[in-house]
Amino acid sequence: MTTPTPRELALDALVRVESGAYANVLLPQLLRSSAMEQRERAQTTELVYGTLRRRRSLDALLEPVLDRDLDDLDAPVRAALRLGVYQLVEDVAPHAAVGETVGALGRVAPRAKGFVNAVLRRVAALGPPWLWPEGDSVEAVGIRTSMPDWIVARLFDDLGVDDGTAALELANAPAALTLRVNPRRSRVADVAEELAATGANVERGALLPDALVVRGGGDPGQIAAVADGRATPQDQGSQAVAAAVGAMPGDRVLEIGAAPGGKSTALAEAMDDRGSVVAVDAHAGRLDLVQRAAARLGLGAVFPVAADGRHLPLRPGSFDRVLVDAPCSGFGVLRRRPEARWRIQPDAVAELAVLQRELLLSAAALVRPGGRLVYSVCTLTRAETIDVDDWARRALPELTVERPPGEPWRAWGRGALLLPQAAGTDGMYLLILSRPPERHN
Repeated sequence: MTTPTPRELALDALVRVESGAYANVLLPQLLRSSAMEQRERAQTTELVYGTLRRRRSLDALLEPVLDRDLDDLDAPVRAALRLGVYQLVEDVAPHAAVGETVGALGRVAPRAKGFVNAVLRRVAALGPPWLWPEGDSVEAVGIRTSMPDWIVARLFDDLGVDDGTAALELANAPAALTLRVNPRRSRVADVAEELAATGANVERGALLPDALVVRGGGDPGQIAAVADGRATPQDQGSQAVAAAVGAMPGDRVLEIGAAPGGKSTALAEAMDDRGSVVAVDAHAGRLDLVQRAAARLGLGAVFPVAADGRHLPLRPGSFDRVLVDAPCSGFGVLRRRPEARWRIQPDAVAELAVLQRELLLSAAALVRPGGRLVYSVCTLTRAETIDVDDWARRALPELTVERPPGEPWRAWGRGALLLPQAAGTDGMYLLILSRPPERHN
């Protein structure tokens, strides 16, 4: 069996994602099962993620030169057109962008090669420069940033045009690999030196100095420090949320919404693996990811539990720290989940906000006197952040608010919002509450 070319594998991945697969899960599996060299893997990743992110922009160039709707085309043909146009707007030479994409399509839809070749050549004749719509209208920004109009409108309403546009633009920039070093197994400086020796560019994090931002390091799963449990891929925003929990050795900690385990294992590391982290998730199948993450890092304090976070069979007041890592619309992590912008529906935000309040109410009852409750979501909408805080102020008056982190976080209600453009991280919201200690007469 011959090794697929980057465009052939990218085309296969794009078709599967359109059928419901998740790019961040599917693509690593496809790459690891191939015999591609690292350079080809990086090219394939860039083609897949870039094409998914830029779909609306690409369609805006395709639609005027097509004599039929894109939705009427077979999935491989549609994917090949978008893949080819993506390369054109990224300044790949037209003969390569068109010819090699058509060649990749020949393995799955040979009779469509002539059609795709003709359409891509029509698009190639349009630029560069590519004439994107100008101005700050929702539609113009939506086409330029390749976002559905409703997402653009919501972020304009919630953040303002300037901040909303900047967040949307950053969602189309590839995210650098960020590592959290396991302090029980290594030192940050040692891992940084080891990575630099392989030719990777390594910088300390702008948000957390112990985070390592790595470029050119290759497949995260193949990095030695990750494979042997000395480091874990985790964005600085998520690392900061875990740090805000303030877990100490010997604590009893609960995380609601724990899969795939990044924050649960960060909590256990902060506790020096002494105490317990009860990692709850409603999806039993995803808890295997938590278990595998803990095993790779050599952590015995993480205990995965499949349960509905709204109805937990746990004793009230029995945890020192509780983290509600709530399901959300994910507007802060769109660069990592490129297809999510096309899948989430407008009414999902309000539905998720209801779930978030229910989880927070359930979690609050489990915090002991003197304990801490942290609410976090990786999104930017007012409904899931400041409005949840307003509700908590009324529904949980017995809890007091703790000081939120300072810059580059911004005050947002009683909590703090981290915009993606503030430090080049995922977007996050954080609210830190505590239950006052019992008074003894």
